[in-house]
Amino acid sequence: MKGSTLFQVLAILSVIGSVLSKECTNTPTQLSSHTFRYQLLKSQNETWKQEMFAHYHLIPTDDSAWSDLLPRKILRQEADELSWSMMYKKMKNPGSFKVGGDFLKEISLHDVRLDSDSIQGRAQETNLKYLLMLDVDNLVWSFRKTANLPTPGKPYGGWEAPDVELRGHFVGHYLSATAQMWASTHNDTLKEKMSAVVSALSACQKKMGTGYLSAFPSELFDRFEAIKPVWAPYYTIHKILAGLLDQYTFANDAQALDMTTWMVEYFYNRVQNVIRTHTVERHWLSLNEETGGMNDVLYRLFAITGNPKHLLLAHLFDKPCFLGLLAVQADDISGFHANTHIPIVIGSQMRYEVTGDPLYKTISTFFMDIVNSSHTYATGGTSVSEFWSDPKRLASTLQTENEESCTTYNMLKVSRHLFRWTKEVAYADYYERALTNGVLGIQRGTEPGVMIYMLPQGRGVSKAVSYHKWGTPFNSFWCCYGTGIESFSKLGDSIYFEEEGSIPSLYIIQYVSSTLDWKSGKIVLNQKVIPVVSSDPYLHVTLTSSSKEGAEQLSTLNLRIPIWTSSKGAKATLNAQNLDLPAPGSFLQVKWSGGDKLTLNLPISIRTEQIKDDRPEYASVRAILYGPYLLSGYSSGDWDIKTGSTGSDADWISPVPAAYNNHLVTFSQESGESSFVLTNMNQSIRMEKFPKAGTDAAIRATFRLIFDDTLEKISSIEEAIGKTVMLESFDYPGMVLVQQGTENNLVVTDPPKDTATSSFGIVHGLDGKDNSVSLESVTQKGCYIYSGVNYSSSVGMKLSCNSSSSSSEAGFSQATSFTMNNGLSAYHPISFVAKGGSRNYLMVPLQSVRDESYSVYFNMQP
Repeated sequence: MKGSTLFQVLAILSVIGSVLSKECTNTPTQLSSHTFRYQLLKSQNETWKQEMFAHYHLIPTDDSAWSDLLPRKILRQEADELSWSMMYKKMKNPGSFKVGGDFLKEISLHDVRLDSDSIQGRAQETNLKYLLMLDVDNLVWSFRKTANLPTPGKPYGGWEAPDVELRGHFVGHYLSATAQMWASTHNDTLKEKMSAVVSALSACQKKMGTGYLSAFPSELFDRFEAIKPVWAPYYTIHKILAGLLDQYTFANDAQALDMTTWMVEYFYNRVQNVIRTHTVERHWLSLNEETGGMNDVLYRLFAITGNPKHLLLAHLFDKPCFLGLLAVQADDISGFHANTHIPIVIGSQMRYEVTGDPLYKTISTFFMDIVNSSHTYATGGTSVSEFWSDPKRLASTLQTENEESCTTYNMLKVSRHLFRWTKEVAYADYYERALTNGVLGIQRGTEPGVMIYMLPQGRGVSKAVSYHKWGTPFNSFWCCYGTGIESFSKLGDSIYFEEEGSIPSLYIIQYVSSTLDWKSGKIVLNQKVIPVVSSDPYLHVTLTSSSKEGAEQLSTLNLRIPIWTSSKGAKATLNAQNLDLPAPGSFLQVKWSGGDKLTLNLPISIRTEQIKDDRPEYASVRAILYGPYLLSGYSSGDWDIKTGSTGSDADWISPVPAAYNNHLVTFSQESGESSFVLTNMNQSIRMEKFPKAGTDAAIRATFRLIFDDTLEKISSIEEAIGKTVMLESFDYPGMVLVQQGTENNLVVTDPPKDTATSSFGIVHGLDGKDNSVSLESVTQKGCYIYSGVNYSSSVGMKLSCNSSSSSSEAGFSQATSFTMNNGLSAYHPISFVAKGGSRNYLMVPLQSVRDESYSVYFNMQP
C-alpha cells in the first residue's frame, strides 16, 4: 500500500471514529509501572504473571464524549472544526497549515561552555566520567546477539540484561547523551566511543537486512500488535531513533541519519500492515502499551527529511484518547502513568512546530497549566509511584516514591518549548526550579554513575532508602538512568536563546557561570555568577563580552528578572551606569556592544509555599524556598515549625554564618580493629562505627564548637585546644551535649540555665599522643567524657573521673582520649536554622542532600 493510500484509509476511518470505542489506560494499574513490570517479568511465579496480565488493557474511552465538550471549549469554535475527524483529514495535506512561528531559536551546545567550578559544571564532569566508563562491547552485546553477530565483552545487568524486554533503551539514551556531551565538551575520547557504538549498531542493522534494529527480536512487536503482554518495545525503539538522530544533529553523523530512516521505513511498513489487516483503531488500541516519544522523534525526523511518510507515522503515534482529554481542556489526567504521557505531549508540541496547527499549542499550554497548578511538588516535579494522583491532593502522596526523575526530564522539555513560543518568564522560572531541585540533586555528589529513580518528598525520607535506592554504574540502567545521563549532558542548552535579525537579540534565562560564542551577535559573552550563599541574600551576576576580530555588531540582551526576587534592593548597571529594572516576572532589555560590562544584583529571600492541596486541614503544610532553591531540613520525621506571630521571617529562620564551618569537629577513637566516632543517637551520646560521608551517621557525628567567648573565631580546629566550649549537635541546632553527673550517660538537649554543665575544656589528650584531645568537665575537674576500653560495638558515653573509674590508669587515658578532626559534615553555603516545636532544623538545598534523612514539607504554625 502506498503512503497516499494509507492517508486515505486513515481519513476515512477517522470520520467514523466518533462512534468507535478506544481504550486508554487511565487508571493506576501496576502494569503501567516500569518498576512493577520489571519485577513481574523477572519473577518465576507464573501464576502471578497470568493473574496480572489478565488485566492488560482497561477503560474504554470514546471520541464522542470529547465532541460533546468541544463547543464549550477552545476559543468557542464549532465542534466540527476541531473534531479529531477534521484533524486527521488535514493529514492528507500537511501544507494546509502555516508552518512555523515567532519562536526563539536554540543556541547550539557547541557554542556554550560551562565553568568547571559551577554546580552545573561539576555535574557535567561527573556525567562525562560515567559516559567514558561504559564499555562499547558491553553496551551493544544484546544488539549483536539479536543480529547473530559475535558478542565480545559481557552484557550489562539491570534493565539492560539479556532477559529484560526493555533492553537496548539505555543504549539509545547513551547515543543522545554522548552526542550532547560531545557538543558540550568536544572530548575526543568520547567522540571515538560514541562513533564506535554507531558503527557497531550499523553492522547489526545491515546483518539483519530489513532496517530493523533493536536489542531484542522483532517477535516483541508481533505481541504488541496482537495486543498481547509485552514490555513497551516502541519505548525502546524511540530511544534508539532519538539517539541516532541526535548523533546526526550534534555530531553530523550521516550514517546515523541513514540508519534512522531505514528503521523508520521498517516500522512504517509494520504499522501500515496493522491498519490494512485490521483498522487504525486496532493500532490506537496498541498504544495503551507505552511507546515513549515516538511521535516526537518522528516529527523531528520529518523536519529534517520532509518525507510525508515520517509525518504520517508521527500522527499515528499521537495518542488520541489522551490528547483528546487535553483538547477539550478536561483536567482528567489523574491515574495516568505520568512518564508514558508527558512524551506524547512533547510530540504534540513538535506537531505544532512542524505543521503550525494551533490546537497542539493549546493542548500543551493547557497540559502545563494543569500539571503545574494541581500535580506539581515544590521541586517542580510530578508523579507518585509513577502516576498522577488526584488534582490538588498532594498532601496525601508524600512518601519515598515521589517525582520519578524521568518525568522531570520530560516536563523540562514541555516548558522549554512553551518558553520558546511565548517568551513568558513563568516558563523559564519553572525550568529553573525543576532543573535546580529535581535534576541537579539526582546524582550522589560527584560519584560517576550513581543516580536515583525517585526523589522522595515525605517526612524523614532519604534518597538512599527509597524502593530503588541509589543505582550502581553497571547494574541498574533504569529509565531514569537514561534520562539522567541526557540531563547532565545538555546543561548548557537552556541558558541562552536568540532572535535573529538586523539587530540580533539574546535571551538569558538561566544564571549559570558560562561562556557563549554568540555567532549572530559576533561576540564572546562571559557570564559569571557568584555562588549563592545564605549570609548574603543576593544573586550576583556579571556579564562581559569581547567582539570577534573585525566584527562590530549592535545587539540586544534580555535578562530574566525571576518571579522569586523583589524590586526592593535590586540593582543593575551597564558600564557603571544604573539601569531601570522592570518588575519581577519580566525581562530587562539592554542594548549591547562588545566590551560592555553589566552587573546584576537580585535580592533573594525566604518564602514559603503551600502544598498543592485545597483541603483546609492541609493549609499549614508548606515548603520553604530561598530564591529558586528548595530547602530540606535534616529530620527523622519531625516536621513542626513555629513561625511566631509577627509575620517576620526573622522570627523563625536565620542564616548560618559561613565562619561556622571552621568550628565543626568530629571526635574519633580506635578500639579493637575498628574506628568509632562520638555520635548523637536520638539525643543520647554514643560511640558508633566510623561512617561514610553524606549519611545520617556522618551528620550525627559532627558537632559545632560554641566557645565560652561568643566572639571567638578560629581558622583551624587546632586553635580550639585550651579553650572552653559547648558541643552543639550538627543536626539538632540549638541543642548541646549535657552532662548529668559522673557515671551517668551524656545527652543532647536544650542548653541548661547553668551552662557550666554543658561546658567542656578541650585539653591535650590524656594518652599523651600527638593530635589527641580529651574533653574535661568545667564543673568537675578531673572528670572527662569517657567511652570504655576495648569495646567492639556501639557504646554509651558518660562523664567519668579517674578516681572513680574501674579501669586502669592507662585504660582510663585511652577511653578519654580522642582524635579531633574537621567535621565529617559541613554547612552548605546555603544553610539556615528553622525553629521547630520540639527541635530546630538545619535547612539546606535539597539538591545537596545525599543519603541524609530529610523533610521538604513542614507543618508551619504560628
